[in-house]
Amino acid sequence: MTTHRTPAAAGKSPPVPLLDVNRGNAPLRDEILAAITKVVDSGRFLFGPDVQELEAKVARHCGTEHAVGCASGSDALLLAMMALDIGPGDEVICPSFTFFATASAIWRVGAKPVFVDIDPQTLNIDADCIERAITPATKAIIPVHLFGQCADMDNILELGRLHNLHIVEDVAQAIGATHRGRPAGSMGAIGCLSFYPTKNLGGFGDGGMLTTNDAQLAERLRLFAAHGMSPRYYHKVVGINSRLDSIQAAVLNVKMTQLEMWTERRIENAQRYNRLLRNDELPGVLSLPHDLGYGLHVWNQYTIRIAGGRRDQVKSKLAEAGVGSEIYYPVPLHLQECFRSLGYAPGSLPETEKAAAEVLSLPIFPELTAAEQETVVARLRDAMYTQRKAAA
Repeated sequence: MTTHRTPAAAGKSPPVPLLDVNRGNAPLRDEILAAITKVVDSGRFLFGPDVQELEAKVARHCGTEHAVGCASGSDALLLAMMALDIGPGDEVICPSFTFFATASAIWRVGAKPVFVDIDPQTLNIDADCIERAITPATKAIIPVHLFGQCADMDNILELGRLHNLHIVEDVAQAIGATHRGRPAGSMGAIGCLSFYPTKNLGGFGDGGMLTTNDAQLAERLRLFAAHGMSPRYYHKVVGINSRLDSIQAAVLNVKMTQLEMWTERRIENAQRYNRLLRNDELPGVLSLPHDLGYGLHVWNQYTIRIAGGRRDQVKSKLAEAGVGSEIYYPVPLHLQECFRSLGYAPGSLPETEKAAAEVLSLPIFPELTAAEQETVVARLRDAMYTQRKAAA
């Protein structure tokens, strides 16, 4: 049996942030500033060699023939919809348990998001639910590789093949992840990446990338990302302005050299949490993340589940103790006000709604120390113990 200390006996310890972007950037500061200075001196702020270099690196890392830079991960999803001619009258199946951008890209092109439930173990989209949601209007599926683990791509790809559907991978949280040896972003028609500063590979602002093995599709993505303009001032389609600037690319080229090491540290941190929490004496209340082991999980988040209506109180107790945590995501997309017209009611996606009430993400950034993790676990146990006593 694990011995619990009461909060009064726990003592003080230094705060532990959910994220510490500056701690990760600090060792690379001089190299990054030199790379930015080089761009400034060149005057090539768009479509420069830094962007081309990053596209080549990302394509190699994701195992694809092509990579196309854009302004954000959200734009990557939107551009994918545009390049695949998805629009009014079309349906696109996606999870409700994801960041808003997944569904907003579908909505913005005039198509209908069709939300389906998740696998309660991995929290990724459930392929069986996808199959039941397919209609003659279905044009595509967007599996989200949530928290760093790939969705059930074998079954999803087979559904795409059987029903002639486009598969667009949302890889915003999963650069470097694999599914049975295949990199995230290489399995569907298009992969959509984000370089938001808190991602596993984060820039100094917004940035995104699209990956594909289809040369014609890569050209369409480039066309739509540049106002649909080719050659200059001649517009073949109505595109958008979504360019990855050279300063962001220069920063990311420096950080790409650290990505595999950062991934290894995230994995080590996840394994340490598993060891520290495995023998906790609250079965049925505290659940650890589930790694299916069929590929590389890159741990963008370490997300536990706290059942019994205790999650919000535990989060508050952690905050009082100086430990950062976050809820990804408190309100499923099918219950968001902006999608009310789609007709989903509470209870329509039970596993999604249950997860939204229970999930809590703990710090797992690469520079997190073993001592800090021990503090997180100690404070978590203190918070759980307090809630258990209150419920007794």
